[in-house]
Amino acid sequence: MPPYHQHEEEKFFLNAKGQKEILPSIWDSPTKQLSVVVPSYNEEKRLPVMMDEALNYLEKRQKQDSKFTYEVIVVDDGSQDQTSKVAFKYSQKYGSDKVRVITLVQNRGKGGAVRMGVFSSRGEKILMADADGATKFPDVEKLEKGLSALQPWPDQMAIACGSRAHLEKESIAQRSYFRTLLMYGFHFLVWFLCVKGIRDTQCGFKLLTREAAAQTFSSLHIERWAFDVELLYIAQFLKIPIAEVAVNWTEIEGSKLVPFWSWLQMGKDLLFIRLRYLMGAWRIEPTRKVS
Repeated sequence: MPPYHQHEEEKFFLNAKGQKEILPSIWDSPTKQLSVVVPSYNEEKRLPVMMDEALNYLEKRQKQDSKFTYEVIVVDDGSQDQTSKVAFKYSQKYGSDKVRVITLVQNRGKGGAVRMGVFSSRGEKILMADADGATKFPDVEKLEKGLSALQPWPDQMAIACGSRAHLEKESIAQRSYFRTLLMYGFHFLVWFLCVKGIRDTQCGFKLLTREAAAQTFSSLHIERWAFDVELLYIAQFLKIPIAEVAVNWTEIEGSKLVPFWSWLQMGKDLLFIRLRYLMGAWRIEPTRKVS
């Protein structure tokens, strides 16, 4: 099982008054309907657009349905800019019961940041959403429908993955031949080594039931870009039902993904995922249930 290390400072968040409060645990009973986890690394410029869209939607939904409750958890993954300060302004505006900021001591990678947010969430369902706002936030309703269609959920576990597969032809027309070749190579490795039946593993818009999040992220080892693949590999091993749902997606400038080197790193991670599970160096074991 992967080690889960948390620095002392990462066990707390600042409330709207700037006072330290201890973070909850994924193993606690849920107290919100939806948790939104937003991994952020040097996102001071792109984060406000995403947060404005998300919070406008969530507030409007709450006014229409008084029973609907939510929280947004921004995980600052060791940023060197003002990401935490920008995010904290939303905590001050909406209150720390609705918006919380977790600032990591050092950069862990997107997977590590998402895991930290998931393990501190209070929602019955947990949504992963990228800080760039590439996916239109109201599409969470599409994921909710996809999740509902999988019922009955075995052991209360199910996952709905946002997908850009329907946009593939359009994206190929806009990409260089080299990037298209890298994309196809990566998709082949994902299919050959790890995950069958999911056309787009890398879309950062995924909705999980609380139990599915607890079980999959407890076994997660990869903390960088390929973490989505391991997450779905674990889910398929545990026979968690997965829906792939088409979402609206727009390319946003400022991506942290460096085309060649990031794909090379992900390719290496895919090989490691397959080999380490095959050799028994990594194991997947169901953990305790959410209370």
